[in-house]
Amino acid sequence: MKGIRKLDVSSFLSVGENLLNIDNDFYIFDHARFRFNGNLFKTDMNICCICLNGTAEGRINLAESKLVPKSMFISTPQQILEIKSVSDDFNCICIIMSERFVDNLGLPFNFSVHKSVIETPVIDMTDGQFEAMIMYCNMVKRVLIENHPNKSEIVRHLTCAFFYGIGYFFHQAKDKAISNQEDIVRRFLDEVQNSFRKERMLHYYASMLNISTKYLSSTVKSFSGKTASEWIDDYVILESKALLKSTNMTIQQISEELNFSTQSFFGKYFKRMTGMSPKEFRDKDVLA
Repeated sequence: MKGIRKLDVSSFLSVGENLLNIDNDFYIFDHARFRFNGNLFKTDMNICCICLNGTAEGRINLAESKLVPKSMFISTPQQILEIKSVSDDFNCICIIMSERFVDNLGLPFNFSVHKSVIETPVIDMTDGQFEAMIMYCNMVKRVLIENHPNKSEIVRHLTCAFFYGIGYFFHQAKDKAISNQEDIVRRFLDEVQNSFRKERMLHYYASMLNISTKYLSSTVKSFSGKTASEWIDDYVILESKALLKSTNMTIQQISEELNFSTQSFFGKYFKRMTGMSPKEFRDKDVLA
């Protein structure tokens, strides 16, 4: 198997009941029946899953997670996902949005929300928060079922309110204009997500943003609590771990996939970051 499985969204969605969508950019459906148990995969879509009944267990970026009633899971593009088990009575509402759909919402970037979603992808909701999410879903479904002539615009406006609700209820986001520094952090993280397999040097990202490495480092550190180099290393190591655990690629092939000059250099880098060699990690039972 070459690389981490890329989730085929159309195949995934075909098994949902009451599937509704807008131009392959926005999907909402009930009673999801997942078919990727036991495998790691990625998708370029934004996924939100609201658990109504039963349980689902898995890993998000190799961290254990569990969905229970009145909890919500949010995944952003390129996160590494794994569904390990789903109870027979599992029932949820699933919303899947393309990056284009989310970009067209025109929402201001808020690093605190972005960071919180990454660090806490599963949220336990209060009764009021749960009811608000269900109300949003029901309004969207009604618009799509009735095939309202302005359905795209209506769903976009409803979804803007949904995102603001997530920020207010769950991540304490402040409604504020994005600063120049925060925009730099957003663009830096976007570039890292797209390029970390080939580029690990800080000066590459500073050059792409037309700023100095010193300014990039201080800005990223002040907003995120981690240095720019630490963010790059995190992406590389997470991808390395997923490739080691979920594929039959050799360590040599993985080092080439991640653009290391030699397998030995990759091994030294991995051990410096994790405390163990790639082989030791691959043979280890847990995803430490």
